[in-house]
Amino acid sequence: MNTLTYKNYIGSVSFSAEDEVFYGKIEHINDLITFESDNAHDLKKAFEEAVDDYINFCEEKGVRPDKPFKGSFNVRVKPSIHKLAYQKAIQQGMSLNKFIETTLEKELKE
Repeated sequence: MNTLTYKNYIGSVSFSAEDEVFYGKIEHINDLITFESDNAHDLKKAFEEAVDDYINFCEEKGVRPDKPFKGSFNVRVKPSIHKLAYQKAIQQGMSLNKFIETTLEKELKE
């Protein structure tokens, strides 16, 4: 998936060959905010304007623009990977959850 990033917001980007237009939406917010353009350069500008407009709208309404994360999510892996992760966690003296959190933190910092 192609994405744009602006002020810590991510916009997904798609292209409609039928309409000959680039379009997208701001991801992981509490509302549906879309943007579009007939060229890539203007699409970036449309995305940034959509983000700015959305932030201003939320400030005016006194609402939080970001969808909050709960800190938990389900991950499905092959049973063999599950077993290896569990074994590695035990060897390092931590729970499976802590091992996964530590591993994700390490990967995301790179």
